Amino acid sequence: MKQALLEVMRMNRVCRMVLVTCLGSFALVIFYFQSMLHPVIRRNPFGMDICCRKGSRSPLQELYNPTQLELSSTAILHQIRRDQVTDTCRANSLSSRKRRVLTPNDLKHLVVDEDHELIYCYVPKVACTNWKRVMMVLTGRGKYNDPMEIPANEAHVSSNLKTLNQYSIPEINHRLKNYMKFLFVREPFERLVSAYRNKFTQKYNTSFHKRYGTKIVKRQRKNATQEALHKGDDVKFEEFVAYLIDPHTQKEEPFNEHWQTVYSLCHPCHIHYDLIGKYETLEEDSNYVLQLAGVGNYLKFPTYAKSTRTTDEMTTEFFQNISLEHQTQLYEVYKLDFLMFNYSVPSYLKLE
Repeated sequence: MKQALLEVMRMNRVCRMVLVTCLGSFALVIFYFQSMLHPVIRRNPFGMDICCRKGSRSPLQELYNPTQLELSSTAILHQIRRDQVTDTCRANSLSSRKRRVLTPNDLKHLVVDEDHELIYCYVPKVACTNWKRVMMVLTGRGKYNDPMEIPANEAHVSSNLKTLNQYSIPEINHRLKNYMKFLFVREPFERLVSAYRNKFTQKYNTSFHKRYGTKIVKRQRKNATQEALHKGDDVKFEEFVAYLIDPHTQKEEPFNEHWQTVYSLCHPCHIHYDLIGKYETLEEDSNYVLQLAGVGNYLKFPTYAKSTRTTDEMTTEFFQNISLEHQTQLYEVYKLDFLMFNYSVPSYLKLE
């Protein structure tokens, strides 16, 4: 009798446990269908209410596992660009086996967008002002709506954007693995001429004249006047090139970011970039990034005709007075950028 009573009590406990489990499962099922019918509403970065389901696809998923079965021509183009970087790194013994360990200082150009899981390595003179404006819209959570409403000088305030070097080592590794990483590049010598024109021919750039112009005049100009040595505001392009190829220059300090190589700024042989945009196809590549980030319907990359833009024709003119010896030495400085991003040797160079 006692054994039977214990058996009944045990069965009652089992029934109660089954009942609780069933009710819990039922509640989860109800919550699931409610979530499907009433997805979470959150504010998008541009101040508009949009309907976003939790667990939406990340930019990396959209890029490597697109919802459409066939890869678009754009996706194929970016795969070719990625392969070009990989092949160049391997051919020049710059692959992971021989790489040095990156330091936090190496990551200061990588801007992080937590909300959309993006990492952008900015390269000066490759539309980086507008891309920083876009990143401020993406990370501003409604503070900004239109990138072009953000003043250019505000876009370059370091505290307005968070960079990868501000994270701990585990956080850095997590983001490098899970976020979509992209950068934009430009024909190396066109970018170089653009930097020269902006920093050495504009009267308002007195800080560059003082820091670099005076140094260049002192080293490269014979019989320089005291005024030129003091102001440094009339640096010739030939003098600028001579300064860049002077071995003493890089021994003294790294290149300024405006004429530093993309290879040294963004470390593409150490960091796998998922998208490599080009200045020559800036609008298409930029909007492809925004499309993958899921904001293409709400945000477009700013487009406007810049009358002062450095062109290939301008670059040709600037290089006419550069000697063959200096052209050859300068190409060696920027050779990896030419190879890595598939830019051919310019026709105006007199290289043999």
